[in-house]
Amino acid sequence: GLGMAALAAASGSLVGFVLGLIGGGGAILAVPLLVYVVGVASPHVAIGTAAIAVAINAAASLATHARLGTVKWPCAIVFALSGIVGTYFGTELGKAMDGKSLLALFGILMIAAGLNMLRPNAPSNANVRLTSETAAYLLPRLIPIGIGVGVLAGFFGIGGGFLIVPGLILATGMSPRNAIATSLVAVTGFGLTTAASYAA
Repeated sequence: GLGMAALAAASGSLVGFVLGLIGGGGAILAVPLLVYVVGVASPHVAIGTAAIAVAINAAASLATHARLGTVKWPCAIVFALSGIVGTYFGTELGKAMDGKSLLALFGILMIAAGLNMLRPNAPSNANVRLTSETAAYLLPRLIPIGIGVGVLAGFFGIGGGFLIVPGLILATGMSPRNAIATSLVAVTGFGLTTAASYAA
């Protein structure tokens, strides 16, 4: 009823705020909020629903970052396309698993993500570009890391921003600011792929 709608709206606002702030944290918060706060009975329904919300939130944040010029578009497109392939397979695995086990693994992933954020940042290269000269070095890093992150994002039904940001930094050495902006292309793509799969 009305109470459930109000809780959903409040949860959605919180997710949007976190996504805008750190480029990630959309669905990793949205799924538990939908299950435990809003009261969505099925984790699978929560995952499919969260994926749509996260894709829309990410697209809105992406528009802002695109205007600021912080998105590394060639890296973003290669990473997102690689990841979408992984997301498709990850989603099929996730749908085959029962909801309780999925939530338990999701909890472990949240703890791992939190611990990863405590690590010191490696020195970054703000000038990194995917060009014909750098392709031989960057593509063998961007594509497999993109696929791997996509599989996890699809399996857990999340946009995967908190996985994509470290993945992009690991693959390219770009600055965290650029990685957050660039990750939103993949978050949008992963979210839409997951949502479409669960909707079908």
